[in-house]
Amino acid sequence: MLKAELRIKYMQKRKALSTDGAFFLSEKIFENFIIYFKPKEGEKVHIFIPILEKKEINTPVFIQYFLERNIRVFVPKVVNDKLISIEIFKDTVFETSRWGIPEPVSNEDSGEYDFHYVITPLLYCDKNGNRVGYGKGFYDGLFQSISPKAKKIGVNYFDPEEYVDDLWENDIPLDYLVTSTAVLSFLSGLE
Repeated sequence: MLKAELRIKYMQKRKALSTDGAFFLSEKIFENFIIYFKPKEGEKVHIFIPILEKKEINTPVFIQYFLERNIRVFVPKVVNDKLISIEIFKDTVFETSRWGIPEPVSNEDSGEYDFHYVITPLLYCDKNGNRVGYGKGFYDGLFQSISPKAKKIGVNYFDPEEYVDDLWENDIPLDYLVTSTAVLSFLSGLE
């Protein structure tokens, strides 16, 4: 299917989820992430903060877990049409962006690129790790600028079904997809 078609289909599927259902699935996704990856103190995680109106995965449960275990947390912020990474702490002050996303008040880019994990928002991911987001390209740009050792991980309510037919030259696939039922690896050979 084309990205535009997948975008519409999975926005509708997500919209059809109840608030409680989305929360329950988010908890399962969080549990699968922790069991599979076992993040450790001192590791660096780049993770998005959800747009609640779009029923994105409830990542604050991830963020709280990381901060409580001294795992360094970085969140994205769009400044001058560029996605930067800001390190956050328990006392970080947030404001709501024009997209309805809580973002740190600070515009200071951490300059960090050597993440252990980059937990990525998406609407859909196929069986080859090709993701469909909102079409702005921010995460493809981020993926190009980070260490190739960083694990690019999508989180989604839905398992892959259709393939993305209209890939672009700059599309960078994910390494993993975590759903409420599985962790899928798209890496070939040894991990």
